[in-house]
Amino acid sequence: MTEPTAVPWPAGPQEQRSGALDSELMTLVARGDTAAYSQLFDLVSPRVYGLVRRVLRNPAQSEEVTQEVMIEVWRLASRYDATRGTVTSWILTMAHRRAIDRVRAEQASTNRDHAVAVQSIETDFDQVTDTVIGQLDAERVRHCLGSLTELQRESITLAYYGGNTYTEVATLLDAKLPTIKARMRDGLLRLRDCLGTAER
Repeated sequence: MTEPTAVPWPAGPQEQRSGALDSELMTLVARGDTAAYSQLFDLVSPRVYGLVRRVLRNPAQSEEVTQEVMIEVWRLASRYDATRGTVTSWILTMAHRRAIDRVRAEQASTNRDHAVAVQSIETDFDQVTDTVIGQLDAERVRHCLGSLTELQRESITLAYYGGNTYTEVATLLDAKLPTIKARMRDGLLRLRDCLGTAER
């Protein structure tokens, strides 16, 4: 069975057919019918996206997970058992499980970032990092980080300790890029002042 290429994410919500999906449609998909798969995608992907979005809250990640789920539906269509529930419930269960897995993966990544923050400092992120952090020992930096607001500390930690770009920090914190830049600029100014005081 030849796997179809990923179906482009629809530009807007699509009209859904009322009632349970016909198991015969899934049977066709299991036989490699790409037209049936396309129809199934159009019918069920908005509901998958809605469920995933409620779990993840991040639109871009929700679209990505929805695509993963729908590709998994194609791959596992032959395993669908109509006696154990409707097509919709089978797919939504799969979607919920994958969304939860993504949440756990994101949390594990955040935990790793915080662990790195305690152990080391990245000094090559940009020129500000070189002048503010590059020549100072980790203990003094950690002390001064404690003087920042939680939001400033979180942004700076993800950027300078986690090695994330401004855009990646904005995505991780689900915030607008200009907000992240302003938050980090203010935090770095406070950090510079604190470190200057600590040196005297």
